[in-house]
Amino acid sequence: MVDAGIGRLLISSLHQGIADVSPNRLEFYENWLSPAGMRDGRIGLAPLGAVLSFLHREEAPANEQIVARAGRYAADWTFEDLTTLRRWYIRRLPTSMRARAALGLGKRLILATVRESTVKTRIHGTTADIDINSALFNQLRDPATIPMRAFYASAIERLLAHCAVDAVVTVTNDQPGAWSLAIIVRGPRTLEAIDAA
Repeated sequence: MVDAGIGRLLISSLHQGIADVSPNRLEFYENWLSPAGMRDGRIGLAPLGAVLSFLHREEAPANEQIVARAGRYAADWTFEDLTTLRRWYIRRLPTSMRARAALGLGKRLILATVRESTVKTRIHGTTADIDINSALFNQLRDPATIPMRAFYASAIERLLAHCAVDAVVTVTNDQPGAWSLAIIVRGPRTLEAIDAA
């Protein structure tokens, strides 16, 4: 679905997550996640819908592990795209400002995966909410969107960790076409803990 602007970041991270967790199923998924589509940064809605639907139906815990791993890859690649100076600077900000920087990177990640998304972030002290409306969710049936919720929750949690923020991210609202993530900041994270994660 080139219309919704499905990005290469989403396709590549899903592909890598599948390769890591279920390498014996990778050939099956490559029927839809074609290398040419990944290289060109384009994939249709039907192939992506099929991949997400099949991921939802994978046996536990592989189904959750694949999308969680894919979300972490997307976060890692987004953070690595920053300049060394910016990464260094973010990690030296006060915790509340690091959390804001991580949420800003989260918005960038969401828009890089599906460009026709709207993201609203509300921060209240040590908690925050992210509301996501995506063209992808409007055009796919509900079971196919369930893996994306875990993908984004995992990605945002990983970005917070990269920004030296210890936080928990959960899906709180899952209306058709839109849902919310709740973030609870538990405090700063040491640089040693970041490297170990």
